[in-house]
Amino acid sequence: MASPSALTSQSDDFPRWYQDVVAKAEMADNGPVRGTMVIRPYGYALWERIQAEMDARIKVAGAQNAYFPLFIPQSYFAREAEHVEGFSPELAVVTYAGGEELAEPVVVRPTSETVIGEFMAKWIQSYRDLPLLLNQWANVVRWELRPRLFLRSSEFLWQEGHTAHDSYEDAAAYAMRIHLEVYYDFLANVMAVPAYVGIKSPRERFAGAINSLTCEGMMRDGKALQMSTSHELGQNFARAFNIVYQNESGQSELCHTTSWGASTRLVGGLIMAHGDDRGLIVPPRLAPIQAVIIAVRDEPEVLEACASIDARLRDGGVSTALDRGRGSFGRRVTDWEIKGVPLRIEVGPRDLAGGVVTMVRRDDGSKHVVALDRLATTCQGLLEEQQRALFNVALARRDDATTDVTSVDEAIEAAQTGFARMAWDQIGELGEARLNEVAVSVRCIQRADGTTPVSPDEPDLVAIVAKSY
Repeated sequence: MASPSALTSQSDDFPRWYQDVVAKAEMADNGPVRGTMVIRPYGYALWERIQAEMDARIKVAGAQNAYFPLFIPQSYFAREAEHVEGFSPELAVVTYAGGEELAEPVVVRPTSETVIGEFMAKWIQSYRDLPLLLNQWANVVRWELRPRLFLRSSEFLWQEGHTAHDSYEDAAAYAMRIHLEVYYDFLANVMAVPAYVGIKSPRERFAGAINSLTCEGMMRDGKALQMSTSHELGQNFARAFNIVYQNESGQSELCHTTSWGASTRLVGGLIMAHGDDRGLIVPPRLAPIQAVIIAVRDEPEVLEACASIDARLRDGGVSTALDRGRGSFGRRVTDWEIKGVPLRIEVGPRDLAGGVVTMVRRDDGSKHVVALDRLATTCQGLLEEQQRALFNVALARRDDATTDVTSVDEAIEAAQTGFARMAWDQIGELGEARLNEVAVSVRCIQRADGTTPVSPDEPDLVAIVAKSY
């Protein structure tokens, strides 16, 4: 288990606090090659829960999972000029393998638009083959100069969706569906993060896209984290890879394609969106362990009762862990608090004599004395209460730290502690360049009612401006 030593406080040093949580909650370690990471079982269990929730939503949206190669011919990237220019500083390229120099260098997958485009062109023949909706869960490599576990690493895990459609309208509608029904829904209803939704400015778009949709979360230090993106690629990649179909009239037309993804960066976002000075706080719907049962004393009757409670809660649909009493009670409590398990159930001989146990909520520390015969029902109720509370607290924090401004200078000032919101048409290219000079950026552009526009040229749009990870 993790060391019980105190974490650095968020107010003293937020980046150090983050590193402490990753280490002491036993989530990840730095890998042997700079920028790589070893994801430990607890960190991977969180990623598995993220995978499961998003994969279910992706399948409801009609996409099917597939897998494409890790190695991509370098020539593929040269076919779409903007794409190769955007990714060239991050590429890892293999030039020597099997004891000899390769005839053509291969790129270690930074993203798969190119290789998937090659096979879309092979698989699509007519309008009957459309839409083609694919997704893969994979690792990617983007050589990172300033790595940070989960947030920025040279190798990370993600899902990347790639689709082909017979019209711009169908492609744009599908990109929007993924944006809202997969990503936004998951962030709000499972991860309890109230993201700002919108589109990227032309300056911030994905390389090769004609439009990029994004969900932007606010972390507890007031910085933004891009949680997911969904891209309309127009016909750029279809033209580069000859992704064509025969329409109902027998004429050949270019497809319209999309790509969209979310990564292990979400684990970092989970830490920074909800965590406090005692460690991680995991929303119950995302938690691999929703309740931990802790024996106050290492006594046979107490351990027997703990095992019975564990079985009862599991039968009631609660994901549990059983702490049988190794080490001091205080140390064990600290360890589970750092890991952010939503509920702690303390079982001692005095409680058992009274037919009760004590439940402690991780988010607010409140204690609830619960009769043993009401255990499962109360547990489920407290988990749902905590899920709602985490979202509402994060929403209030975000709204309180978002300031309406009327100038770029005011936006820069507001971005030192939170988000700024101002009219998009008051920023312009020069204003956006000015923001970037001081490490502030337009995180997304949205309508006044907070919904996602289809174009940055719509009237009366607002920009969300912040520092970011």
